[in-house]
Amino acid sequence: MAVDSVTSSPLGPPACEKNAKALQFIEEMTRNTDKVQERVLGEILSRNSETEYVKRFGLNGATDRGTFKSKVPVVTYEDLQPEIQRIANGDRSPIFSSHPISEFLTSSGTSAGERKLMPTIHEELDRRQLLYSLLMPVMNL
Repeated sequence: MAVDSVTSSPLGPPACEKNAKALQFIEEMTRNTDKVQERVLGEILSRNSETEYVKRFGLNGATDRGTFKSKVPVVTYEDLQPEIQRIANGDRSPIFSSHPISEFLTSSGTSAGERKLMPTIHEELDRRQLLYSLLMPVMNL
């Protein structure tokens, strides 16, 4: 259900202006998810066009969804594990990201009990903080 304004929410008005802004942001990001996803994919591919991983598939600078889907296969963690291990061992070359890897997140484990390493960049910390900042406004509704 589209909502013209966060103040006209069927759940009632947000508790404060800060919550209203957070809820408006959620509404804007979810109003047209297809366009948002297309834009984000384009930004990721553009920013990382010179990485080993993107170069491997011969995108040649293409940032559209169709080219991406036709050239980049769906992979598993195990397919990426050798490159992840290189990064964990200290390789600083642009393997997956043009930005330096700032930390590794770890999964809680798998059915085999092994944790998976997930390399992240500093920008990812900012995204996680943004997502966490959106929890309370939604819960307050």
